[in-house]
Amino acid sequence: MTGILPVKKPAGFTSFDVIGKLRGVVKTRKIGHSGTLDPMATGVLPLFFGGATKCCDLLPNEDKRYVADIKFGIVTDTQDTSGRVLKESESRVTEGEFAEVMSGFIGKQMQTPPMFSAVKINGRPLYDLAREGKVVERAQKEIEVYDIKLLEFDEHAQTARIEVSCGKGTFIRTLINDMGEKLGCGASMSALERTMAAGFELSECFTISEIEEMMKDGTFEEHLMPVERLYNALPRLVLSDFDKRLYRSGVPLELQKRGWGGISGNIAVFDEGGMLLGISFMDEEANELKLRKMMNTDK
Repeated sequence: MTGILPVKKPAGFTSFDVIGKLRGVVKTRKIGHSGTLDPMATGVLPLFFGGATKCCDLLPNEDKRYVADIKFGIVTDTQDTSGRVLKESESRVTEGEFAEVMSGFIGKQMQTPPMFSAVKINGRPLYDLAREGKVVERAQKEIEVYDIKLLEFDEHAQTARIEVSCGKGTFIRTLINDMGEKLGCGASMSALERTMAAGFELSECFTISEIEEMMKDGTFEEHLMPVERLYNALPRLVLSDFDKRLYRSGVPLELQKRGWGGISGNIAVFDEGGMLLGISFMDEEANELKLRKMMNTDK
């Protein structure tokens, strides 16, 4: 059993809850995921089964897209409406004011991870420290927000809905918290749905109940997507059977001898049968095809 299945995570589940549930349903322990979602969040959670778990930490597309609901005038310790209220404001925000502030959060910027998050400090997740009432210094990280669209705005209810397209490591509730701080009234996230992750759209996702039905009728493996799909956008290098044996044995492959070169960045390496062997890059200075990760997802 090897392949990828995008799952629609329900609210109230952690990403690891989903994996735990499906280990029992699918009868395998070898399941990984990409992109942790908070319990409140719903939406796209790509799951990797069997040999596909080797791909979890080497994804060519780590961009994500979210739809988030905002409540203005409230600040909480979790930066969403499930947390303890720290501050409330009666200040009113207009659509124009919010649109102007929102546009200033597009682009590269520094963001401080929230205390209630899975980011680790000295080996401990921040949420463990937060539950003990501790607040520790967190290093800022550079994130990139490609676009923010205002989908809805209710001035009477002081709520909004936005769509955010962003790069890896972006905390949407922190983005909303920072917008509220800029507005001077505070803001918290009240709902979040991830609509795209690792190139998978929400429309491609399966619910847990649908997966349970697949297992009952014996069609689960038919729905698994091949790992090759992840790397379709990368340059492709096909090895002969002879070079395949060398590659899998860790023997360096000379570039000039094979007429290779001129490709920068990661390369998806396949055999003549179309099986993904690994991800490599061309080191022209060393005249070698160098390995980033061996996949061997058939094993």
